[in-house]
Amino acid sequence: MVASCVPAAHTRSPARPSPSRRRAPRGMAVSGASAEPGISRARSPGAGRVPGFAKRVAECNEITPADVARKYVPLVVAGESVGLMQPAFAAELAKEGEGVFALCRSDETNESHAEKTSAEYEVLPASTTAELLANPHRMLETKTFVTLDPAIAGNDATSRSNAVAPVLARLNKRGVIDGWRSELFPVNSSYGEPPVFLVERAAASLLGIRAYGVHINGFVCLDESRPSQPTHLWVAKRSQTKQTFPNMLDHLVAGGLPANMDPVLCAVKECEEEASVPPSLATENLQSASIVTYNSDYRGCCKRDVLFCYDLALPVDFKPTPNDGEVDSFTLVPMDEACRLVAETKEFKPNVALVLVDFFVRHGIVTPEEPGYVELVKALRQ
Repeated sequence: MVASCVPAAHTRSPARPSPSRRRAPRGMAVSGASAEPGISRARSPGAGRVPGFAKRVAECNEITPADVARKYVPLVVAGESVGLMQPAFAAELAKEGEGVFALCRSDETNESHAEKTSAEYEVLPASTTAELLANPHRMLETKTFVTLDPAIAGNDATSRSNAVAPVLARLNKRGVIDGWRSELFPVNSSYGEPPVFLVERAAASLLGIRAYGVHINGFVCLDESRPSQPTHLWVAKRSQTKQTFPNMLDHLVAGGLPANMDPVLCAVKECEEEASVPPSLATENLQSASIVTYNSDYRGCCKRDVLFCYDLALPVDFKPTPNDGEVDSFTLVPMDEACRLVAETKEFKPNVALVLVDFFVRHGIVTPEEPGYVELVKALRQ
């Protein structure tokens, strides 16, 4: 459980001699001094917790390159591999989307389709298609992939989106797609590339597209000797009615990035909607900080997310309040407790733990002296 924290009043510590003038007997460690023989820094909240942090990161990266070729059917549009689907869902999409989606076969890998357009692929005969739809796992054995019907593939993104939308709506009505959001996500091979079409957010994981989001680390600095060093994090508890990960711990603010919206604008909007952070405060203090990426197995789906990470320093006297029903409460948590919760428990939503590890690295809460540090940092960007 999160330890509730009401920070005690802070008084300025007595002045200390500068590190350059402090000396200690040989072999004695002096807290906070520079790295000289026999001298060590004060213990950081992240000290000794790299193994636990690494577990949380690994839990968001279960899918390996071998899994991509072995477990998932590619979705190829306009010569780009933009999705990775479970065979069963690929079959449902092709059956419900007859005349919109088609099955093709290729000698190429799931990662590359040689810049071909859909019209250059040979659509499988009806008899072969029927056989594969009846036995979806044979799509993997035969290097079959799903694409748009040639009559639709050459259209622009808007026309493709309009053709795909009714197919997804019918799958939602049948219960194949649940958690409908009425929010559109772009389908593209990488961020910044023009989308080949737009899809309902609820279908993103099932299609295995790259989805984008914003995560905001809200923090407070209460150490007068290090006024810019985060000492506490605002932690949200997700509503028990959330469609995904109810009752779990979360960032101050996080949200999916819809089509045609810049990340920073999305972050400011989400700050107000989820935590009642005034747009003026968010705009002034919000700092673009990092990106983390991962390849997660979410209910069997290939969840390939790119998260834009922001830091938001908040005044000591500001208290976020729930606004849109997605969060039950906010608690101000000391950094040591936040590190413990990430390293030793699974109370945080999985990708939130990943972003918090990135925060700990960037703010020196976990440092290069820790064994496994380099491997941990590399694992944050898959």
